[in-house]
This record gives sequence, structure tokens and C-alpha cells, in this order.
Amino acid sequence: MTMTFWLMKSEPAAFAWQQLMTDKRAKWDGVRNHQAANNMKAMQLGDEAFFYHSNEGLEIVGIMRITKRAYPDGSDPTGRFVMVDVAPVRALKHSVTLKTIKADPLLRGMALVRQSRLSVSPVTAAEWRRVLELSEA
Repeated sequence: MTMTFWLMKSEPAAFAWQQLMTDKRAKWDGVRNHQAANNMKAMQLGDEAFFYHSNEGLEIVGIMRITKRAYPDGSDPTGRFVMVDVAPVRALKHSVTLKTIKADPLLRGMALVRQSRLSVSPVTAAEWRRVLELSEA
């Protein structure tokens, strides 16, 4: 089985990377976009995701692992949406900003750039490697 990579956005004021590092686990809930929810339904145990600070920061700051597959989101009264559980893997050495991503020819096609409002999006293996390279620079 091949690992799939993702990018998941959170506003730092609502839930920040540091909070995940402190808590060691989190339920990723509150997603109310059907495409983002479908992406969450496609996640497998052990898949990894970039943690992206949206609104403030606009940067990838860490890597987390999917620790529980999609299940009903208890905060959704309609019962249509799901959540997953995540755990931190590690912080990036240097965050990778949206500005850097948009300027990089290898990343211009990322879902983060093409579908900027989508809170949970897939990341290709090549994009994953490139972001990691940029985070080490």
C-alpha cells in the first residue's frame, strides 16, 4: 500500500500547530466542504499531512499522521460530514510560506494554489518532497 499525502488547514486562532504538539492527538473536525470531506474519507491510517496555518501565517509548519480513519463528525447535526484523528510527526525546520510555494515552478500546480479555499487537499509525492526540500533550506 502506498502512502498518500495531504495538506490540512487550520486557523492558528482556532487550532494551532503548537496546540497539536502539546495535545499529542487531535480530532480534525468541523470540515463542512464536501470535496474536503471526500478527501478525508480517502485517508488511510499512517498517511501523512502537512499542517498549514491559514489566515494568519499562511505557511506549512509541520507534519502530522492520520491515526484514525474518517468517522462521523459529532459536531455536524446533519450527520453528513466526517472527521479524522491526527498526531504530530514533527515540526518543519523552517516553515514554507504560501508566497514561496506560489513562486516555485514545481509547486504552482498544488491544490493549495489551485483551490485556495479547500481546507483538506491531496499533495503529490513530488510536491511533498519539494516542500520538505524547501523546509530544509
